[in-house]
Amino acid sequence: MMKPRSGRALLAFAIVLAFAIESETACGAAEPPFHDYGQAPEFTGIEQWLNSDPLSLSGLRGKVVLVDFWTYSCINCLRTLPYVTSWHNKFKDRGLVVVGVHTPEFGFEKLTRNVQSAIGRHGITYPVAQDNRYATWKAFDNEYWPATYLIDRNGHVVLKHAGEGGYEETERAIEALLDAKGTER
Repeated sequence: MMKPRSGRALLAFAIVLAFAIESETACGAAEPPFHDYGQAPEFTGIEQWLNSDPLSLSGLRGKVVLVDFWTYSCINCLRTLPYVTSWHNKFKDRGLVVVGVHTPEFGFEKLTRNVQSAIGRHGITYPVAQDNRYATWKAFDNEYWPATYLIDRNGHVVLKHAGEGGYEETERAIEALLDAKGTER
């Protein structure tokens, strides 16, 4: 690489470099920031499975799994649902399994009929585990609504996200895991 000699050349070089970095990131060339957080814990203490028979993470081995902790009266959770639902619809035929873990913040959110109503209202067709006693929440050492955990084909949590946002990064990560050969990342 040549070293610019003047201030004007240095400025031009900086602008070109900034555009090159930005275009690489915008084109999705950047690898998603995976981290191996270890084996994902099993779903545990689930009172009710909605939209599905009971699932286990060991039974989902070989698939990419997105676990979404939410509760239906949390505005932040409601804002993320369109993205989670979109990922389910877009990637289910490629091997993504989305599991919503409904963990209530308030007593009225424990009622199955209320959760079912919210599922219908928001067009959720993926499996939802009703975690009224926080057993799965605690197993994941979760602290937030909403929170997503992306699990690779080997059953390891490789991406965590709490709160809203990070949608593009999460989608790139889903695609990268689905495109990976076999059980390797």
